[in-house]
Amino acid sequence: MGDALSKDNYDLIIIGAGPAGLTAGIYGARAGLQTVMLERALPGGLAATTDYIENYPGFPDGIKGMELTEKMKKQAQHFGVEIIGSEVVSLVKKEHITVVKTSARSFETVAVIIATGTVPKKLNIPGEDELRGRGVSYCATCDGPLFKGRQIAVIGCGNSGLQEGKFLLNFARHITFIEFLPHMTADKILQDRLGQEPKVNFLLNHELLSIDGKERVEAITVKDRVVKNKKTMEVSGIFIYAGLAPKSDFVKGIVKVDSKGFVVIDDNLETSLPGVFAAGDICAQAVRQVVTACAQGAAAAINAYHYIESLKT
Repeated sequence: MGDALSKDNYDLIIIGAGPAGLTAGIYGARAGLQTVMLERALPGGLAATTDYIENYPGFPDGIKGMELTEKMKKQAQHFGVEIIGSEVVSLVKKEHITVVKTSARSFETVAVIIATGTVPKKLNIPGEDELRGRGVSYCATCDGPLFKGRQIAVIGCGNSGLQEGKFLLNFARHITFIEFLPHMTADKILQDRLGQEPKVNFLLNHELLSIDGKERVEAITVKDRVVKNKKTMEVSGIFIYAGLAPKSDFVKGIVKVDSKGFVVIDDNLETSLPGVFAAGDICAQAVRQVVTACAQGAAAAINAYHYIESLKT
């Protein structure tokens, strides 16, 4: 089948159209590189599913995640970036050319930027898969309005859990926040805001054991990690924010990744494969924010440009 695939040649292929990829596209296209972006879902990444972003510079009153990423997409397209809806399945290096393969086409390029980001981690507990889409959700913006007047639970008291929980308060009658650790890890400003809400309570140092229900979520079972007692709570929905997993399966064994699957980069954002760079949340690093993803996208595109120019000498 591989020989039958149509081939297209580009200077730069960006895999993923989140903030890192879109920024890389802007910089690559403005540098005069023929640039295409491959995205298996809708442009914007996880940032597009975030209700409100308050810490992106230039928006003192905050901005909707969808609105911010839509502006990024339009800016990239304004400079000539082509965005193609397609999922990349593998990369193959052939001398100074990288072949980027999707299920339908094969692209040839001089440089690649991997910007596929992350997906919400699953808890892998009973009921999670069975009731997904029937009360189990990983996206407050997508599903919050479905729970108007209902009692729900949010798993995780990091920034994502509390920020999205704040949005869910627009609909839910009551929210129970459940955190495995004995303390919250969210920014203090978020803790203070949610701590003042009368419609919430927090169960710290608790483990979610199961999501219960037949056709839809009806309850959850949790365990106090100190006294070890279990209890069942009636809820109509559960929103899970238990961390993020890298979308890197397609490059494992091709570029170096760390023990968690995040792509390892050097100071130039280049991976272990020459000419293949990475930017944003997919990278092995401590900080994952929209602003850092954009910064890395810009740097990766600049370094990709210099790499391409070096091959001409």
